[in-house]
Amino acid sequence: MPNNIKNLAIIAHVDHGKTTLVDALFKQSGLFRDNQQIETCAMDYNDLERERGITILAKCTSFKWKGTKLNIVDTPGHADFGGEVERILSMVDGALVLVDASEGPMPQTKFVLSKALALNITPIVVVNKIDKSDTRVSEVLNEVFDLFITLGANDAQLDFPIIYASGRNGWAVKNLENDERKDMTPLLETILEHVPDASIIENEPFKMLITMLEYDHYLGRILTGKILSGTAKINDSVHTLRLGGNSEIEKSRLTKLLTFEGLKRIPVETAVAGDIVAIAGLEKATVADTIAAIEVTEPLHAIPIDPPTISITFSVNDSPLAGKEGKNLTSRVIGERLFKEAEGNVSITVKRSPQEESYEVSGRGELQLGILIETMRREGFELSIGRPRVLFHTDPNTGEKLEPIEELYVDLDDEFTGTVIDKLIQRKGEMVDMRPSGGGKTRIKFLIPTRGLIGYYGEFLTDTRGSGIMNRSFHSYAPYKGTIEERSRGVLVSIENGKAVPYALFFLKERGTLFVNPGDPVYDGMIIGEHSRENELEVNPTKEKQLSNCRAAGKDENIKLPNPRQMSLEQAIAYIKNDEIVEVTPKSIRLRKKYLDQTTRKKMSRAQEKLQ
Repeated sequence: MPNNIKNLAIIAHVDHGKTTLVDALFKQSGLFRDNQQIETCAMDYNDLERERGITILAKCTSFKWKGTKLNIVDTPGHADFGGEVERILSMVDGALVLVDASEGPMPQTKFVLSKALALNITPIVVVNKIDKSDTRVSEVLNEVFDLFITLGANDAQLDFPIIYASGRNGWAVKNLENDERKDMTPLLETILEHVPDASIIENEPFKMLITMLEYDHYLGRILTGKILSGTAKINDSVHTLRLGGNSEIEKSRLTKLLTFEGLKRIPVETAVAGDIVAIAGLEKATVADTIAAIEVTEPLHAIPIDPPTISITFSVNDSPLAGKEGKNLTSRVIGERLFKEAEGNVSITVKRSPQEESYEVSGRGELQLGILIETMRREGFELSIGRPRVLFHTDPNTGEKLEPIEELYVDLDDEFTGTVIDKLIQRKGEMVDMRPSGGGKTRIKFLIPTRGLIGYYGEFLTDTRGSGIMNRSFHSYAPYKGTIEERSRGVLVSIENGKAVPYALFFLKERGTLFVNPGDPVYDGMIIGEHSRENELEVNPTKEKQLSNCRAAGKDENIKLPNPRQMSLEQAIAYIKNDEIVEVTPKSIRLRKKYLDQTTRKKMSRAQEKLQ
């Protein structure tokens, strides 16, 4: 029986307009009053999402159109947050595949679309940003069709409907030449026509697969998922089942049942099969578990998630400045926070390191782990962060060492192609495709080891004068490509504790690029700059001018210092070498040596040279 519920996801590459399109659908549906003030990108309510202009967390919303309830999931567009996308696809039966009318399908589009097509999800292609001056509609549609064929779409999926839209201006049309551009009605009608009603299992008791977990200050743990069969009612007895042993985790009652309405969760007494709901009150259930009626004995199958490719060591901050800016300092508190994150984020794994007071955190990329570190930093944590390391595998048949390979796309001006190609080939990249993309720009596709991209993004922006665009997604595991050279220049390391002095920095600026301002606290073993040569140089940034009773014939010149290089958190993590770490506090990001004592550093360096 039709349940008048349709569940769909919005899939696209980063910055192709997913969240803005949802804003337009909100207004069209009558969810907001005509005179109601709402923020743009209403679904991006996380502070980091608003600051960076990207979607990080998958989020559910809902509104009604012509008697049908539309549950829409806004998904992240960056490949590092692919785990957020993969797990929600089991909740939906249709997808809006958003493609920029200028850029066309990009790596993240391909990554998520392959998962959606494999689940037989019905796609609707939306060519967005159609009002841009550099649109190339026919070429983009050809690229989309070719992508569908490459990913093995069936005949029904290849017969996808096409909508042309401008999410920012709030209109969509089926025919670009003849239709009036006034509102989003054509898109909503296409959704009602082509997206099937929510799939359910008939004549079976209540079952729900948990796909998202979040925390609320008032409700505690909130578990979100789609009801696959039966009906959920307040005070019903349920239990939680976990795949792998079919073991029962806990028994409970449904004390809080919530459905989505716009940006709000609304408490309800009953929810039917096919609807996406949130349940509060369960203490042990987590993502990929099944909440079901007591008579159900077998858990539902969960979609497997691609494994992490990068690992970073989190440890306590043991620098001389530790404890001055943060409130969460101990290894126990850091570990609790990391395991709590891994419980809700299935693409992150955490394990205690063999070293004392540290944890190995594995994820999809530098950006994903950088977001986690930034979030913890804002919560008052002080941390020491090691250099990212790729996770190698071993071929079970040959015993050969395998490493993760990324599919990399770079869009850049023609004049910079030679430099970028040379740098990426040095990092063991293999150029697969190169073609003009219009407007004096070129798009190049590489297959490159993940470790070859660590620390490269800042260099890429410098080489392209800030105009280049780089997109990446996991491709496969392949045989080890050999040694890749690390950072080519050494660093300036402080040998004294105190505050940086203008007089000392004036003479040090000739040695390289400074990272500190006059008056900044420094300590023995802290990195205060980049040396202009390959070797490491120990310096004293606290050295004062020697004053005497004899006055010089001329006045001292005013000391003028260049602005120091300011690194973001991701840039700092990518910059360091294996014997260096990043000190992260709520107010500061500092680079330092792993061993602060000069003698210990030299001993460890000699030991490392002998091992090599």
